[in-house]
Amino acid sequence: MSGGSSRQYVPQRILLLLLLLMLAGCSSLFGPRPAPETEQTAAPAEPASEAAPEPASEAAAPAPASAPAHEAGETRRVPPRQAARAVPRRRPTPAPAPAPATRPATPPLLSMRTLSSADTHGLLDARVQRPDGKVIGRAIDMLIDASGKPREMLVNLTGFMGIGDRKLRFPWNAFSFNATGKKAPITLAVAPGRPPAAEQAQAKGASKPDTPASASRAAHLLSLIDATVERGNGTRVGRVIDVLIDNRGDPQAAVIDVGSLIHERRSVAADWSALHFVDKDDSLAVQTELSDEQVHAAPRYAPDEPIRAIAPAAPASTSGAASAARAASR
Repeated sequence: MSGGSSRQYVPQRILLLLLLLMLAGCSSLFGPRPAPETEQTAAPAEPASEAAPEPASEAAAPAPASAPAHEAGETRRVPPRQAARAVPRRRPTPAPAPAPATRPATPPLLSMRTLSSADTHGLLDARVQRPDGKVIGRAIDMLIDASGKPREMLVNLTGFMGIGDRKLRFPWNAFSFNATGKKAPITLAVAPGRPPAAEQAQAKGASKPDTPASASRAAHLLSLIDATVERGNGTRVGRVIDVLIDNRGDPQAAVIDVGSLIHERRSVAADWSALHFVDKDDSLAVQTELSDEQVHAAPRYAPDEPIRAIAPAAPASTSGAASAARAASR
């Protein structure tokens, strides 16, 4: 019985073995395929010079034991290395040049004022006419008082062929002035048909020069032409050779001959504000504070050139007040 039963189980074992073989074949067909083996390309080694320097402490430290090793099938990714930025070199800033030492401004020697040639003319030898335009003589002098205000004019009345010329003094307010006209610049108010001598005699009689008061008044009038100009210390500056007046008859400057035996002959126009009239030896005298240096630096006066009247330069603090006072005096 035992032998028969074992034979009875032989076919079943064979079938079971075949079934196992079939199942093994199906698993090999339908199971996951193993990954193909690929050759890994080693990454090119970087030059030692371009490698970023690492701190010595990190290079010497051993790799951590817990770091997983790269598997055989994986490709190692190297992170891109950032290019080092070139830092521009800063050029050294040059030191600023030291500022040049400023020299103190030299104060001006003179104060100059330009006079209009259309409104200014010389008094000496200017033609004097009647209101009707007839020339009767020429102006030869101006007499002023202690304040510098004109009081009288000395006129040379023309005779026939130079015979009978007379020098007569007339009140300053008897004249009118015009520098722009083509006719005579000075007009004497004389009534038609009346001789100028009669006008002079009438003015002379009205003033009564023979009285002591009239004689004292005449002594304190300065004949300006040929007057000597001095400084306060008595040194000589020059001689007045002409007076420049405007169309209102107001004096603007005095032309002074400043030449001497040592220096060349030249003339300058001294501003009227630069002149002072003082009592000296019971008469009037002309003074100015123009120094020799200022006179030599003054421009030369010429009748046919622009007229520049000079005066001593005033200090900066008082120049405005001096200009206002000069304007008020006119």
